[in-house]
Amino acid sequence: MPGPSRKIVDVLEGKTVTPPPIWLMRQAGRYLPEYRETRAKAGSFLDLCYSPDYAVEVTLQPIRRYGFDAAILFSDILVIPDALNRNVRFVQGEGPQMDPINVAGIEKLNAEGVLSHLAPVLETVRRLRRELSEETTLLGFCGAPWTVATYMIAGHGTPDQAPARLFAYRNPDVFLRLLDFLADVSAEYLIAQIDAGADAVQIFDSWAGVLGEREFKAYAVRPVARMIRTVRAARPGARIIAFAKGAGMNLRSYRQDTDANAIGLDWSVPLSFAAELQKDGPIQGNLDPMRVVAGGQALEEGIDAILQALGNGPLIFNLGHGITPEADPAHVSDLVRRVRGYMP
Repeated sequence: MPGPSRKIVDVLEGKTVTPPPIWLMRQAGRYLPEYRETRAKAGSFLDLCYSPDYAVEVTLQPIRRYGFDAAILFSDILVIPDALNRNVRFVQGEGPQMDPINVAGIEKLNAEGVLSHLAPVLETVRRLRRELSEETTLLGFCGAPWTVATYMIAGHGTPDQAPARLFAYRNPDVFLRLLDFLADVSAEYLIAQIDAGADAVQIFDSWAGVLGEREFKAYAVRPVARMIRTVRAARPGARIIAFAKGAGMNLRSYRQDTDANAIGLDWSVPLSFAAELQKDGPIQGNLDPMRVVAGGQALEEGIDAILQALGNGPLIFNLGHGITPEADPAHVSDLVRRVRGYMP
């Protein structure tokens, strides 16, 4: 007899599941008191990411509390530059910082030893697949080359990633080489996550929305397509979600151009446009995280609008970006209950 179905895998294969399966970006995080306790024990944020004991625990915390249909590996997109010896650190109140890279630094980048550096993360994936129920999808992830490159060039986050955009205009050939390098390293990392037990992987392009149309094709689409080709060449059945936050109308051809199984949508994507995109395949999203903070009627109306517009097609219910620390855990319970109560 076949084993239990993993609903998110079913959706990624193009099926409509009712009610739609649900997980939330940043579902393991500071809004949960149990996460804050574990984080305090772990030491630095990177220590938490690189400790399989702690990383498994915080990944499982929201599964225990809410029974989400997927657990997503607890890690960070910046483990790739960390593995490339860019001196990544997370500064309290300031966010991630690293040594900014220049043209000479890009020319010296070497992928040797990256997967060895990330071995603790892959061990976390292996342990999670053993710990999770058969019904729960395990998601791996990495950052998209454009988004990772923006941090590497500026050395920190910026409001509109002007340093990376300016660098790309001044050094177009070098910048494309950086993106290709990151695409290849990241693809190998995703393959390793799949081999360790991930059922599917998500590519986060959190800063895609600052790019113009031409730049979106060159810096967001092309390297992600390169990654997906590499992963699929090695693992033909790989299931991949691509999330280009803020991409707007550029999403119209994003799935076809990258060959992602599903595309993630941020909360600014109109539901009418989302319904058009859904005709071509699975979509994921796209509740405004502030509705979870607000709770009550605002939360209910946002959930119902998405379900009414998209619930009759292949949908993974999610937020349009990560859950924020201000979110009340009780509101997340309300969200899960309302989505799971959906009847078309």
